Amino acid sequence: MDIAFAKLSGSGNDFVCIDNRDGRFDSMLSDELHVAHFARTLCRRGLGVGADGVIFACKPQIDGVADIGALFFETDGSQAELCGNGTACFVHWMTSNGWLRDGAETKILTPAGVVLGSNSTGQYTQVCIPDPEYIQTDLELLVGGEQWKCDLAIVGTPHAVIYVEDLDSFEVAHWGPLFRHHERFQPRGANANFVEILDEGLIAVRTFEFGVEGETLSCGTGSAAAAIMTAGREDQRSEYDCLEHPFGVRARSGDVLKICFTQHDDGRFTDVCLQTVVRFVYTGVLTGRAAQSALNPACEPAKDAAIRRAVVKDEQS
Repeated sequence: MDIAFAKLSGSGNDFVCIDNRDGRFDSMLSDELHVAHFARTLCRRGLGVGADGVIFACKPQIDGVADIGALFFETDGSQAELCGNGTACFVHWMTSNGWLRDGAETKILTPAGVVLGSNSTGQYTQVCIPDPEYIQTDLELLVGGEQWKCDLAIVGTPHAVIYVEDLDSFEVAHWGPLFRHHERFQPRGANANFVEILDEGLIAVRTFEFGVEGETLSCGTGSAAAAIMTAGREDQRSEYDCLEHPFGVRARSGDVLKICFTQHDDGRFTDVCLQTVVRFVYTGVLTGRAAQSALNPACEPAKDAAIRRAVVKDEQS
């Protein structure tokens, strides 16, 4: 079976989107080992399509709560509850396919709950994610033989937020895995977001993502977690809206994500949305040995597997 897909990038965080609304991949999606192999094969750079994750469009598993469902799988084959940049790519892909009118809002059912998405003005696509379900500040951790202080927020997925002085020279490849696997965050672990405060309402973030098990060029939910925790820590304004006063997060890719939220006196954060720059990279079809390798866990990826790229387009150029 050939596998049609689209590849998109959300501020450098790239994803493969696949249509499963007709249920053609349901059998695979119900088999944890099978879908893990599929995701690993497609995400493998150099031998597959290459991406930070795979997203399937599905019928919502609960009737009446959403327009469409989305399932997210990481580079290592594990399933993610939510991906902010991935959802933004998903919304942009829906619009490109004609499933969603440009500027219209859609409800997407994810394992983390219902997410609202819409294409915003210019290059940005907006995703409104569930409010943080857990926040803890000033965690004192012994990491790599040194004492560190960090914050923790669960915004669909768990994120540790660590503040550093010089982000450009910071060794994310060294410290990222140590925070990601720290015993305080077990058994799941946490994404590690390293933050440099640049100005009021503006930070730079580098993220070591679990599932990818490496640094990515951007992380949507990580940017949201870093923004709200920084605003709370620095006693900044209580409300950031994406139209008038967004909170800016400079990603490793160079893009600036816009985060909006409301901070309440009791420490809660609500109305959390993020806007990320989405680029439609190309559409394509996996055929022959490439498709067979992805669909059959018994097959090893073939080095000569052909990926037929079709309808190449870059809407942002």
